[in-house]
Order: sequence, then C-alpha cells, then structure tokens
Amino acid sequence: MRSLSLGMTKAEIRKIELARRKALSVEQVELMSRALLEQFKELDFSEVSTVHIFLPIEEKREPDTFLFVEWLADAYPSIKIIVPKADFETALMSHHIYEGKEDLQKNMYNILEPQRSGVYSGEIDLVVVPLLGFDLKGYRVGYGKGFYDRFLTGIETRKIGLSFLGPVESIDDVHAQDIRLDLCITPDRVYNF
Repeated sequence: MRSLSLGMTKAEIRKIELARRKALSVEQVELMSRALLEQFKELDFSEVSTVHIFLPIEEKREPDTFLFVEWLADAYPSIKIIVPKADFETALMSHHIYEGKEDLQKNMYNILEPQRSGVYSGEIDLVVVPLLGFDLKGYRVGYGKGFYDRFLTGIETRKIGLSFLGPVESIDDVHAQDIRLDLCITPDRVYNF
C-alpha cells in the first residue's frame, strides 16, 4: 500500500480510505467522531444562521454527525440545521430542515434522508461536507458521484470537511469543477486552506 503522504489519484485514495474505514470498530468511530466535534466546537458561529450537514452512513463508518447536530441544537438553538436528500437519477440534492431522527429513513444506499420536512431554498452559511480523503490544497475525494461539487458550485458558503485521517500531499486528478474546502477538521487539528 502506498504512503498517503504522496500525490495520488482519487480512485487510489478512495480504495485505500474505504478499506481503512471498514477496518474501524464502532468504538473507534465514536471516539474519533467525538474528537472531530471538539475541534468543530472551536469554530466561530457568531455569523452563522444555517448549517447544512450530511447524515452519517453507519455502514461506511462515516463520522457521527448526529453528535454535531445535537451540539448545535443545544449550543446554538437559533441555527437552522439543513440536511440533504439525494436524487440518484439527476445526481442532484434537495435540502430540508432537520426535524429529528423520527423524520429520517434510509434510502437504497443506506443514506438517512428526511421524509416529511419541507424543501429549504434559503441561504446556507456553512456546509459540513462528507469526504473520504483530502489534500493540502483543500481538494477532497468523495464517493465519486459529484453531488457536493454540483451543490456547492455558484453558492457563497463556508465549506468544512470532516476526516478521520490527515491529508495526502496532493490529489493528482483534480478537475476544474472540483470545489475546494475552506477547512478540514481531523480528530487532532484543523487544516485551513
């Protein structure tokens, strides 16, 4: 297995990171998710009125963003929490006000999605973006469908990635339509781009 410090392609990073995630125990995911939350708590939310956040796919060992949702609801009850719903035919997402776990249902890809909450079309101040890997320039590797690159194109918002692991030096096959993160949070530090 190549070192993740060198430049790599998205496909190489995706393969390595999916295998690494699969090897994590439920306890490790919880500990690292809590460490990510501690870093997230240090951000400045004074100008934030809406946060768009992905919901975790447990089977893919994604960070437990429900911890973030619960903390935001307690610490900043005036902030609206927005969650995505994917349309796999168009590869676009709709955005919905989070109304609690009881409104969520897994789709055919095990992604939790809102069922009854209305579509939100207002401004979004901060987006918490899922990823498998990222580089030192702020480019990310997702699952390869482009949902977030399409969503983030043309909107002014702060883009924050969550990663259990540190960055690769560079992603060798970045495209013009790839959207850079503003920062990426890992369990032990925040990378600003």
